Amino acid sequence: MKLSSRYNPRRLFSTRRRTIVIAVGLVLAALSVYYTLTVSTNMKHEDEAAEKQLRSDELNAVEMWKDIVASTDLSDPTKRGLLQKLAEHTSVPIIIADKRLDTVVSNLPDEITSDKQCLMDEIMQMSGDASYPPIEVRVTPRFGQEDVYTIYYDLTDYSSLMSSAHRQALSVFPYVQLIIIAIFAIFAYIAFRSTQQNEQNRVWVGLAKETAHQLGTPTSSLLGWIEYLRSQPVDQMAVDEMSKDLAHLMKIVDRFSKIGAEAQLTNANVNEVVGDTVMYFRRRVPRNVTLNYGGLAMAPITAPINVALFEWVVENLMKNSLDALQGKGTIDVVVGESKESVYVEVSDTGKGIAKSNWERIFEPGYTTKTRGWGLGLSLARRIIEDNHKGKIAVVRSELGKGTTIRVTLKRADNE
Repeated sequence: MKLSSRYNPRRLFSTRRRTIVIAVGLVLAALSVYYTLTVSTNMKHEDEAAEKQLRSDELNAVEMWKDIVASTDLSDPTKRGLLQKLAEHTSVPIIIADKRLDTVVSNLPDEITSDKQCLMDEIMQMSGDASYPPIEVRVTPRFGQEDVYTIYYDLTDYSSLMSSAHRQALSVFPYVQLIIIAIFAIFAYIAFRSTQQNEQNRVWVGLAKETAHQLGTPTSSLLGWIEYLRSQPVDQMAVDEMSKDLAHLMKIVDRFSKIGAEAQLTNANVNEVVGDTVMYFRRRVPRNVTLNYGGLAMAPITAPINVALFEWVVENLMKNSLDALQGKGTIDVVVGESKESVYVEVSDTGKGIAKSNWERIFEPGYTTKTRGWGLGLSLARRIIEDNHKGKIAVVRSELGKGTTIRVTLKRADNE
């Protein structure tokens, strides 16, 4: 009993295992990002709490100065000297000025207090924060009229000084982490796909070589039987055709044996190689299909090719054209050249290809036929592009009118 390809226990297990690995990876990535965001948020709250506490301490210090000024006779030089020494040990920048804006006490540098304009600029700057306005203190000495003093101060901007770079790094890091995880996932996917493709390639190469090996014995046996039939009173024309089919089968065996090996290119007459393939097919196409080729009447066009593999490409192109014709129509095979290249075009009057599928038809597994694996044109592209360093592409196609596929190679004299 043949199991359906849709239910393959090994493939199902492999798919489940990949799904589990991907799911675990996504969960770990999500947990990592969540942890980073949590740490960042907690540290932000801690910084804000510390900033609030320090701001409160500075405000308390300013309020203390208000009480000190209110209870001190600043007209006494000795007391003013003591307050000056106390101000020098205060972390909050402070200026105590009288109503004429003459400095009484200050812990600012001498270059600011000694320059009237600099001092005024500093006072204006300290007065600019409406949330923390200057504090006016009225002092009435025991003898004399009331004096008015103003305390100007500048609270530290902790939002910019306190761990600003650290805070910014923490806020950005989760997104950087996501980018790193995404890049890692992309590279992991590419590595996985590459490994998977290499494994598939090894399987296909091994299958091709094993097929060539298995076909070797029956083809040798058939060769003996054909020689036997030549000595018998049978229709020798039929024997000749059988001999041609056997020769073609042996070519196929040779092609399969070359899969996975480095293709050896030699300068060959492209007209003749294509012509031999066309002549073989001409006697085997349906009666209502016309196969045209005029390359044998042309001057030789030479290009470096591997004859066995290049014949395989031409065969695949003609087989696809035959499938598109569905038993009736015309196939034109044309060989031409330019100054630097040689080209082979296979055109048909079949059902055509939608422009959106011009590239897809060369992808492994893509096929519009009910039977087949969709490997013919994919194999043709690999042979032309990888082994011959040429190009293969659909150059013209219209639904209901036909398709033209062109193979382009370098000329032999440009090598």
